Amino acid sequence: MHLYNLTLQSATAATQAIVGNFSGARQQEIIVSHGTRLELLRPDVQTGKLSTVISSDVFGSIRSLATFRLTGGTKDYAIVGSDSGRIVILDYDPRTSSFVKVHQETFGKSGARRIVPGQYLATDPKGRAVMIGAMEKAKLVYILNRDAAANLTISSPLEAHKNSSIIHHIVGLDVGFENPMFAALEVDYTESDQDPTGEAFNNTDKLLTYYELDLGLNHVVRKWSEPTDPRANLLVQVPGGQLASSERFDGPSGVLICAEDHIIYRHMDAPQHRVPIPRRKHPLEDAERGLIVTSAVMHKMKGAFFFLLQSEEGDLYKVTIEHQEEEVKALKIKYFDTVPIASSLCILKSGFLFVASEFGNQQLYQFQKLGDDDNEPEFSSTDYHSFGMAQPTQALPRAHFRPRPLENLALADELESLNPVLDAKVMNLLPNSDTPQIFTANGRGARSTFRTLQHGLEVEETVSSDLPGIPNAVWTTKVKEDDPFDSYIILSFVNGTLVLSIGENIEEIQDTGFLSSAPTLAVQQIGSDALLQVHPQGIRHVLADRRVNEWRVPSGKTIVAATTNKRQVVVALSSAELVYFELDLDGQLNEFQDRKAMGSTVLALSIGEVPEGRQRTPWLAVGCEDQTVRIISLDPDSTLEPRSLVALTSPPSSICIAEMLDAAINRTQPTLFVNIGLQTGVLIRAVLDPASGQLTDERKRFLGTRPVRLIRVQIQQQPAILALSSRTWLNYTHQNLMHFTPLIFDVLDYAWSFSAELSPEGLIGITGSVLRIFRIPKLGTKLKQDSVPLSYTPRKMLTHPTNGYFYLIEADHRVMGEGAAAQKIQEMRSQGKAVDEEVVNLPPEQFGRAKAPAGTWASCIRILDPVEGKTVNVITLDNNEAAFSLAIVPFAARQNELYLVVGTAQDTFLSPRSCKSGFLRAYIFTEDGANLEFLHKTETDDVPLALLAFQGRLVAGVGKALRIYDVGKKKLLRKVENKTFSSAIVSLNTQGSRILVGDMQESVSFAVYKAPENRLLVFADDSQPRWITCSTMVDYTTVAAADRFGNIFVNRLDIKVSDQVDDDPNGAGILHEKGLLMGAPHKTKLLSHFHVGDLVTSIHKTSLVAGGREVLLYTGLHGTIGILVPLVSKEDVDFISTLEQHIRTEQTSLVGRDHLSWRGYYVPVKAVVDGDLCESFARLPAPKQSAIAGELDRTVSEVLKKLEQLRVTASGF
Repeated sequence: MHLYNLTLQSATAATQAIVGNFSGARQQEIIVSHGTRLELLRPDVQTGKLSTVISSDVFGSIRSLATFRLTGGTKDYAIVGSDSGRIVILDYDPRTSSFVKVHQETFGKSGARRIVPGQYLATDPKGRAVMIGAMEKAKLVYILNRDAAANLTISSPLEAHKNSSIIHHIVGLDVGFENPMFAALEVDYTESDQDPTGEAFNNTDKLLTYYELDLGLNHVVRKWSEPTDPRANLLVQVPGGQLASSERFDGPSGVLICAEDHIIYRHMDAPQHRVPIPRRKHPLEDAERGLIVTSAVMHKMKGAFFFLLQSEEGDLYKVTIEHQEEEVKALKIKYFDTVPIASSLCILKSGFLFVASEFGNQQLYQFQKLGDDDNEPEFSSTDYHSFGMAQPTQALPRAHFRPRPLENLALADELESLNPVLDAKVMNLLPNSDTPQIFTANGRGARSTFRTLQHGLEVEETVSSDLPGIPNAVWTTKVKEDDPFDSYIILSFVNGTLVLSIGENIEEIQDTGFLSSAPTLAVQQIGSDALLQVHPQGIRHVLADRRVNEWRVPSGKTIVAATTNKRQVVVALSSAELVYFELDLDGQLNEFQDRKAMGSTVLALSIGEVPEGRQRTPWLAVGCEDQTVRIISLDPDSTLEPRSLVALTSPPSSICIAEMLDAAINRTQPTLFVNIGLQTGVLIRAVLDPASGQLTDERKRFLGTRPVRLIRVQIQQQPAILALSSRTWLNYTHQNLMHFTPLIFDVLDYAWSFSAELSPEGLIGITGSVLRIFRIPKLGTKLKQDSVPLSYTPRKMLTHPTNGYFYLIEADHRVMGEGAAAQKIQEMRSQGKAVDEEVVNLPPEQFGRAKAPAGTWASCIRILDPVEGKTVNVITLDNNEAAFSLAIVPFAARQNELYLVVGTAQDTFLSPRSCKSGFLRAYIFTEDGANLEFLHKTETDDVPLALLAFQGRLVAGVGKALRIYDVGKKKLLRKVENKTFSSAIVSLNTQGSRILVGDMQESVSFAVYKAPENRLLVFADDSQPRWITCSTMVDYTTVAAADRFGNIFVNRLDIKVSDQVDDDPNGAGILHEKGLLMGAPHKTKLLSHFHVGDLVTSIHKTSLVAGGREVLLYTGLHGTIGILVPLVSKEDVDFISTLEQHIRTEQTSLVGRDHLSWRGYYVPVKAVVDGDLCESFARLPAPKQSAIAGELDRTVSEVLKKLEQLRVTASGF
């Protein structure tokens, strides 16, 4: 079994973000790390929208990122710390639009290890050095400089190690142009290790240590080390150093230490300042809980600076320092605004704040004001005795504020992110869809969503209006060549033509020179200021002064097809003749003296646009009824001479020649493509050789059931092609590569480009008798997301077998349920305490819910209608119960009536796992599944983490026990159980009488239920332990599963063992077999293994294309969606795996990680080819492509065609 791994949607979780001038222009960009991928975002200052410039897989794990600029430079570099044991400096090259590795220095082993640096990165603000640190002991300093050719140079590393110390954070100090200094938060555990009583552990100090890089002596010394707050977790650099131009100091230098409940300003030989972190005034607040700062950003302006710190609740605080020269007068903090909890905050000079959210969508906010003149309470260190440091070990009095909606910030843009995906289902539920949708349960807390993902480009419709009849075509045209926008819309009906003018509103006009009594075949703005109309009886050339020159068809003939551009017109007559016209320099249309007889009825014609600076385009494509397409020359020396011929499988319905850029074929200039649409709904794309007129590199794709119609349009100033069939497809260039994606829109009968002031980049189309104007906003996202908000974190979901509703269970830890919260507030009111209504009623999706102590849960069961995209019903759970699993069970004892069984637990603690009591709640479906009626609940001794319907009964994984329950009147009745599992059962699959059990730590076991003896027996398991997250059966003997470390594997049971177990009537054989390796008597065999690099939360065996092969689709916690495609033939396997080997040697990872060891992180990769790596073949330089293709005995286009075919036939993407 060989699999091919393809990522359909890369991880969207932002683990870190940095800002800088990476392209060297005057514009700031943001680089976001998505764990295994780097993405460069460019904000548009005018519109406030973010666009992705480039996204690059690094095939490694990015642990840290930092911006870096050499002194006096104008361009920023990105420094990356990863699990490769190397420090890498990347430069963004705008010419090739790619990241280029400037330096790669090896310093340690690969893998995310405790003492190998890469976890922390700190740069000197003046761009002279960088420190890279590990979690423990190791810190290295590299000096960065430039050589005579102004290239970046890097020194050998200087050590700043400290044995047996744990590092919490590192930051570069701003010391101006004195020796670079770095500050670290460290804890020394030498004494704690030796002391068995635990006394030393409690008395351990957390130290703030300064390391100085002596540039003269070229080594690092520990300059200063002092104990600080033991709960400190984050350091923030404070500006300092003198300006070169004046004596003025930029700031006091030093660091802000963020600790639990406090912020401390600290510097060598300077008094400390401490202020409390203001807390929310919420009646339900857990007063025992400390508050910490999770992310921070410092921003410098002319002559001033401020900090934005974010607490774990999402509140932003503005911190300012009053200083005279180097002396700090006061440290001040005040509430600023509330935004989603971020893993990184970035402030841009153009007045934007980028919030790289820890969970959910990424946001870009615009500063409305800096919060200077509002009446929020401000807390200063001068309000406290000796700047708040009178008793450093004692907490300062609590400071409070009232949270409120956004005042200082306004949301400018949002990037959709699936992170985290907790569960998913793949089904085709939407009407008029021929491919399945992916339904995902995402998010955390009150910002959770249920999303429907559809493959295709999102369409924004601006106008939809009814027409008097059903038109068969639509065009728009300018009046003069240099008009910025279109002036007319022309609609062709069966018996006439309607012309509409585009202005303040769209209205019909008469005196355009167009013939209105006949249908139109083509419209073109020709020459500098004339218009052209082709109708069945002739051609009208309307000049600028409204004079009309008309060419009439010879009697007894009509025009059946036409194609035009700015200077040329070709029409085909019903007598199968071609007539060619060309515009002369005086603006007159001249007919070429000969007519070309084709010998078969012409069905379609196409010429390309006139290239820049040329008189004409040299090629004409003609599609005839005899199932051929001919390429005919329009060159003056060989006009209307055939150059090449292609035979087709059915008559062509439409042809389109277009010049489009595809870097896989040619990086430097656009390629001339001939697109041929057939009447069977197939599209053929071929490359036209501009010298000889031969067609090469044919690719086929099935678009739909209707004959294909092709139209050349403009999308984002680039040529693109709309292909209309039973679905509408768009062929376009994005990030220099060619894409082909369906539009999520009604079926269009005809379409054309549309450009007006309100919609400069629009499209116009007709559906039946409706005229529609629309645009395509995002070319980069191929999965359209529609989301429904949820109340709490979703845990699992199921679909009803008949009505299409989704049943979700949601549960949040450390949050009070709505009932319990209302009750507590009522109690406070009855005791006469003042309750702030505004704060209590703040929307939780923006502010979150008040945190409660551990063991408190809020949970509910939700019924969703995915087609309507709305919640049908919500059943809340009270008594501090939380739902963990659910199943829809047809109980045989009740005539297979469907029941919903939900596994819940009361007063649950997560670590170590315990609960007061577990329950199995049984519900009956009412109102066609739109409501649930509670039947009864059955108590269990542990948390039920997995439930499944099995042979008309319920099989449940309750803690470590596997049980089968049947339905009773008062509760569920336990029929049989097996207690041989070691940790907890987390997943169940079944087929026949076989149950596959996924154990939390011990991989997947095969169990069988023998009804005659009522026995539940485990007869096979895995030979190695694995921490299972999800599993699915591939067939009766094969299981695909994933573990917590980002691996996917496939295990198979020997078919002989499987048959032997099935043939044993009562299980006596299994009972008396001897166990192997302290487990079951038989072991499964590992077929394939692959490291995805994301924690996989669900696996499904499904087919994504109508009539396509079945694939394994998986979703990852960080928002990854990928597929594993089985390779069918031996030659495919050989070809793809050889290609992968060659690319591995040619293309090294951006972070210097070895690809083979990355994909085999925990277990060597087996029988899986990395499709993402193979697809990077298209981005390789042409000489490398040719060399690799030569090794494979193929041409470059054959390799690209094979890769595209693998992707399209398996996924449709």
